[in-house]
Amino acid sequence: MTIDRLGGIDPLKNVSNTQKSHRVSGASPSDSISVSSEAKELSEVYFAMEAAKSSPDVRADKVAAVMEKLKDPSYINDSVVDMVADRMMDVFGV
Repeated sequence: MTIDRLGGIDPLKNVSNTQKSHRVSGASPSDSISVSSEAKELSEVYFAMEAAKSSPDVRADKVAAVMEKLKDPSYINDSVVDMVADRMMDVFGV
C-alpha cells in the first residue's frame, strides 16, 4: 500500500504568502498614564500594611509598662544598664 502526496502539505508554501504589516500613521510617539490621588493613597496604605505585617509584633502594654518604669529616676541603675547592654549585644550577635 502506498500513500501519494495529497497536495498543500508543503510547510514553506504558507510562509511565502505572508504580507508585511503596515505602520499606522498618526499614532502618538509615546504613551502615558495618570494615577488618581485615591490610587496613590491606597498604594501607600498597602505598602504600610505590608511593612507592618513583616515587622515584629509590638505589645503596647509592655511598652507602656517600661515607659512608666523609665519615669522613675531610681529605676535606672548599674544592674539595669548592664542587663540592657547584654541583651542588645545578644540581639546583634556580639
